[in-house]
Amino acid sequence: MIAFFDANALIYRIEGAAPFASRVNAALAEAVQVYPDLGAAVSRLSWLECRIRPMRLDDHATLAAFDAFFARPDLIWVELTRDVVELATVIRARHGLRTPDALQAASCLQLGAEHLFFTGDAAFQRVAGLNVWLVA
Repeated sequence: MIAFFDANALIYRIEGAAPFASRVNAALAEAVQVYPDLGAAVSRLSWLECRIRPMRLDDHATLAAFDAFFARPDLIWVELTRDVVELATVIRARHGLRTPDALQAASCLQLGAEHLFFTGDAAFQRVAGLNVWLVA
């Protein structure tokens, strides 16, 4: 089982903003209880979105925390391939998600429908087959 992290869930967890960080951590602890071998996955879009604010603010400590997470050797990367973009197009057309959100949903679904999608955005619950774990 894999936990795919939408950028907002990672931002909540790594930047530690209350009460969101504790909600992400609680959801992760619950998931690990159910799936002890839970892996982690992200898309390149999450990588981009997580690093923008710390770069703008010249916040080296937060940027380093994100970079450490993204450098984990066990982290699974979902690339924005043609198949991901095609599925994102269908998701955007059918469910009205914004393009970045459709890309995130499609990235997770490329791993398989059984995997967990950690997000703070309830709009993802509209996507059929996406196993959303709402953390906000």
